[in-house]
Amino acid sequence: MTQSRPVYLKLRDQIAAAIIQGDYAEGAMLPSVRALAAAQGANPLTVAKAYQQFQNDGLVEVQRGVGMYVVKGAAELLRKREREQFLSEEWPEIRARMARLGLKPADLAEQH
Repeated sequence: MTQSRPVYLKLRDQIAAAIIQGDYAEGAMLPSVRALAAAQGANPLTVAKAYQQFQNDGLVEVQRGVGMYVVKGAAELLRKREREQFLSEEWPEIRARMARLGLKPADLAEQH
């Protein structure tokens, strides 16, 4: 599923996860486009495209000449969106696979 996704969306997912987990807290500055591109082995234009999505969604704000900062409430908004996406797109596939395999939620709980 994720193998066919564009690189900028994979980067977007990684950045979103870092914001949700608090690696980039509210008010924190994101790495520069060049720094993140170098760290990820990605094209800077690809990183810029991922960052642009966050800016368009109002999750980061740009201070010209300084950098890009995570806005207040970004983590909770991202968490909500990720939850909705999981429940609408991923969970039905997981539930169907569990049914094919004869697994019940209690079987999963017993594994840990």
